Amino acid sequence: MKKQTQQTNPREQHEHLERKLKTRHLSMIAIGGTIGTGLFLASGTTIHDAGPGGALAAYLIAGIMVYFLMTSLAEMAAYIPISGSFSTYTSRFVDPALGFAVGWNYWYNNAIILALELSASALIMKYWLPDIPGIVWSATFLVLIFGLNVLSVKGYGESEFWFSIIKVVTILIFIVVGLLMIFGIMSGHTGGFENFTKGEAPFKGGILSIFSVFMVVGFAYQGTEMVGVAAGESENPEKNIPRAIKQIFWRILLFYVLSIFVIGCLISYNDPNLLSSDLENIAVSPFTLVFKHAGLAFAAAAMNAVILTSVLSAGNSSLYVGSRVLWVLAEEGKAPAFLKKVNKGGVPVNALYATTLVGMLCFLTSLFGDGTVYSWLLNAAGLAGYLSWLSISVTHFRFRQAFIAQGKDFNELPYFARWFPLGPILATLLCLVAMLGTNYGAFIGDSIDWYGILVSYIGLPLFLLGYLSYKLVKKSKIVPLNEADFSRE
Repeated sequence: MKKQTQQTNPREQHEHLERKLKTRHLSMIAIGGTIGTGLFLASGTTIHDAGPGGALAAYLIAGIMVYFLMTSLAEMAAYIPISGSFSTYTSRFVDPALGFAVGWNYWYNNAIILALELSASALIMKYWLPDIPGIVWSATFLVLIFGLNVLSVKGYGESEFWFSIIKVVTILIFIVVGLLMIFGIMSGHTGGFENFTKGEAPFKGGILSIFSVFMVVGFAYQGTEMVGVAAGESENPEKNIPRAIKQIFWRILLFYVLSIFVIGCLISYNDPNLLSSDLENIAVSPFTLVFKHAGLAFAAAAMNAVILTSVLSAGNSSLYVGSRVLWVLAEEGKAPAFLKKVNKGGVPVNALYATTLVGMLCFLTSLFGDGTVYSWLLNAAGLAGYLSWLSISVTHFRFRQAFIAQGKDFNELPYFARWFPLGPILATLLCLVAMLGTNYGAFIGDSIDWYGILVSYIGLPLFLLGYLSYKLVKKSKIVPLNEADFSRE
C-alpha cells in the first residue's frame, strides 16, 4: 500500500489512527451497533400499528435495504479503508460539497444520539434507584463512555464486543424460549400461530401499514454502517470488512426478523401493553412480556439490565463514530485543524473532546426549559441516518463508474458487490420512501400541518445549507470520473 503521507508529513505517526480492531471486533460492531431499543422496545409499537405480518414485512424489507447498502459500503471500504468513510468517499467520487454536508450531518447525528442515550440511561436507572437524580447517572455513564474511548481504539472495540455479546445472547435465549412456547413445548402460550390470523392480522390497516412503520423500523437498523467508519482502524480491512458484511444479512434474519415473528405469535397486536412499552416502562417490553409468560419472574429486572447495556453500547458507538468522522473532516480541511490531533494510543483526542462536549450540551437542553430545543435537535438528527445511507448508494454508483472509466480491473477489489446495480437502486428507492414518509400524515387531512412538516423535516434544510455553503465558498464541482481519487493509505 502507498506510504505517500509518510513522505510529505514527518509527524504522520502522531496524526494517524492505529489499526487495532480485530475481526471479532468488526463482526460485533456490525451487528451489535444495530441491536438496541429499536428492537427491544419499538418492536411492540410496530406490531401494534401494522399487525404482525406488516411489522415482519417492514423489518424484512428494511433488512434487505440495509444488506444492499452494506455491500456497497463494503466494496468501497475494503478497497479504500479510511476512518470516517462517508464524507471521504462522497468527496472523492461525487462532490466535495456533498462530502462536507454528509460528514457534518453524520457527526451531528452521532453527537445527538450520545445525548439521547445519556437521557435514556437516567430513565432506566430509575427502575432500581428512583430517588437518585437522573443527571447523576447520565454524568456517570458519560465519564464511563469517554474513558472507554480515550484510552485506545482497542478499548472501544473490546467494550463494544462485550456489550454486543450480552445483547446477542439475550436475543438467542428469547428466540429459543419463544419457539418452545409457540410449539407447546414450554408453558405460557397455547395459541400456536393464532395471533397471525385473528382480527385484522396479519396486516392491520392493509399493505400500506408496512410503510407507516418503515421509518421506525429503519431507525432500528441504523448503526450497521459503523463497520465502514471503523475500517480505517481494522487490522486487516481487506479481509475483515468483507467477512463482517457477509454475516450481516443472516444475522438480520436471525436477530430481527425471527424476533418479530416470535413476538407476533405470542402477543396479540391489539394488546394495549405494546403501545405502553418505553424506557420508563420496561415491564411491558415485548421481550419482558414473553419471558413473563414463560414463567421467568425476574424478566423485568433482567431486560432492564440488557436494555441499559444497549443504551450504553449505543452511546459508546456514537462517541467513537462521531470523533472519527470529525477527525477525518479536519484531515480534509473541512473542520478546524486542531481536531486532527491524535494521542499515543491512536485516538483523535480533540475530536473526542468536541463530540463529548456537544453531546453533553445537547443533553443539558433536555433538562432545562420545556425541552423544545432538544426535541428540535432530535428531529433534525432523525433524517441524518437515512441521508448517510443515501450517500452510500449514490457514491457507490460513482465509484463503479470511475473504476471503469480509469480502466481498473475488478479483480483488484477485495470485495465485489455482485448485486450491482440492482442493490443500490433498490436501497436508494427505499431510503427515499422512508425519508419522504417520515410524517406523511402532515400532508393529508383537512389542512396541511406546516408545523409538523417543519419539525419532521428540519434535517433536510440543514443538510442543504451545509452543501450549498461549501459550494458557494469553495466553488466545488462534481468530480470528473477520470479524476476520481482511488489512492489508498
